[in-house]
Amino acid sequence: MFDGCIKDIFLKKIKVDKRRLDGRAFDEIRNISSEVSVLPRTHGSAVFTRGETQALAVTTLGSMSDKQIMDELEGDYKKRFMLHYNFPHFATGEVGFPRGPGRREIGHGYLAEKSIVPLLPPEEQFPYTVRVVSEILESNGSSSMASVCGSCLSLMDAGVPIRAMVAGIAMGIADMGDEKVLLVDIAGEEDHLGNMDLKIAGTKKGITAVQMDLKMESLDVETFRKALALSKEARCKIIDKMSEALPESRVKVSQFAPQIDSVKIKVDKIGALIGPGGKNIKGIIADTGCEVNVDDSGLVQLAADSVESINAAKQMIEYLVGDVEVGKIHMGKVTKTVNFGAFVQIYPGTEGLVHVSELAPQRVNLVTDVAQEGDQLLVKVLSVDDKGKIRLSRKEALRDLKISDESQYGK
Repeated sequence: MFDGCIKDIFLKKIKVDKRRLDGRAFDEIRNISSEVSVLPRTHGSAVFTRGETQALAVTTLGSMSDKQIMDELEGDYKKRFMLHYNFPHFATGEVGFPRGPGRREIGHGYLAEKSIVPLLPPEEQFPYTVRVVSEILESNGSSSMASVCGSCLSLMDAGVPIRAMVAGIAMGIADMGDEKVLLVDIAGEEDHLGNMDLKIAGTKKGITAVQMDLKMESLDVETFRKALALSKEARCKIIDKMSEALPESRVKVSQFAPQIDSVKIKVDKIGALIGPGGKNIKGIIADTGCEVNVDDSGLVQLAADSVESINAAKQMIEYLVGDVEVGKIHMGKVTKTVNFGAFVQIYPGTEGLVHVSELAPQRVNLVTDVAQEGDQLLVKVLSVDDKGKIRLSRKEALRDLKISDESQYGK
């Protein structure tokens, strides 16, 4: 009976006063405020407030190995973008035991995730795994759409180059029998007392996600069209407000985010990179602290806390799988000496000959005067013949680097 009385007041105010319970016009949006970088140590953060609904969105960037493995009916696949929605009891002034996400949290998170996915950059452009968590701090209707707005700003704050800003709005309807009135940005009581909850998310140019709950038998096409048009106007206003906090994505990711780079190697070199039992790739990870992942196409993904670690890992990868390039200078290892020169390994499994005449600027009588097995020598690649034989020169390397002999022959 009480709910019935409240609904009568709700409908009467709309029909007679042409106003809603909180005094707003039918197409009026609640007051909006946005703020980014509210948490100093996260990769990206934002608070979006619309009326008495507030969402704190936090973005975390990870490497491609952090993808979520999904076990679905059609098979396993990996997911690089996750949006998780949390609705604690205090958001509506209640007290309760904190538990895992329920059906509502999972559904709202999935809707917000679907709203943003079409606007994410391709993996080739932005090779990060992205997780956004939307924490609802207070709620009076449309918290899922507030999550869309807050998550968009949080992603931009984290330096994710999204294609366009996205916002969400919830549309309602008051059914008075002879007349139906559309309500823009419904609050909690309008969701409860009204006959529709139409959530629409999108950019200024288009829609990315829609979800509709109806408490009446049907909705005519013309009313639905009008709802879409009103939602677009509202989205544009919301996006303009969001732009005041952050008009575009930051140029760089946060200094606290992992540094990511990639290297392309030949498919037939994958085995050399991995090594027997993963020895080589594990060695790179242990020595540099850099996470290394290689796929079947030969794309090597590198992730580390610093650029220095990534550069060190790239040098080690180059040493393991690099191609012989004429004119390039290497620090090689002497594997064998003969009367006419020394064999020097420049890559694992790849060695060339330094002729005795190319060992030093001066005349060399004995190869062992300049090079012993196990010595490290600077050498330059002179040529590679049709049979793959490599000619190396220490003399040319010293000259190019302008290094003079400090000992008799300058090892």
